[in-house]
Amino acid sequence: MPSRTVLSFLLPLLLAQPLAASSAQPVVEVYKTATCGCCKGWIKHLEANGFSVKAQDVANPGDYRAKFGIADEHGSCHSARVQGYAIEGHVPASDIKRMLATRPQAAGLAVPGMPMGSPGMEGAHSDPYEVLLVKKDGTTSVYKRYR
Repeated sequence: MPSRTVLSFLLPLLLAQPLAASSAQPVVEVYKTATCGCCKGWIKHLEANGFSVKAQDVANPGDYRAKFGIADEHGSCHSARVQGYAIEGHVPASDIKRMLATRPQAAGLAVPGMPMGSPGMEGAHSDPYEVLLVKKDGTTSVYKRYR
């Protein structure tokens, strides 16, 4: 039988453990090709911002884009899923966190194409780009603009 001193030390640690686990960000499942370097950069961005990532190399990420309800016109080089939402392309982690906190009625978020300056596409210059909120009917609205 452990002593009271040991129990008084361990009890707060044991009680705090579920709180620490619940504050962790959810797992983002990423579907990408094996050779895409910018996809790896985006994954590093997500991990640096607290997300756990489960990446899978697939022959055609577009198959997952369609399955998740994102039109080809909003496509990029990788597709992802988190808590029932689609994430298409180089969406910043802060926008994913905001979406998960507000839980909009939507299929997910998309950054069409591969704009320079977006997470995973850092370089000598940055292009303006928009993060789109893709509604379940396929229509979109601007979720955030980056200049």
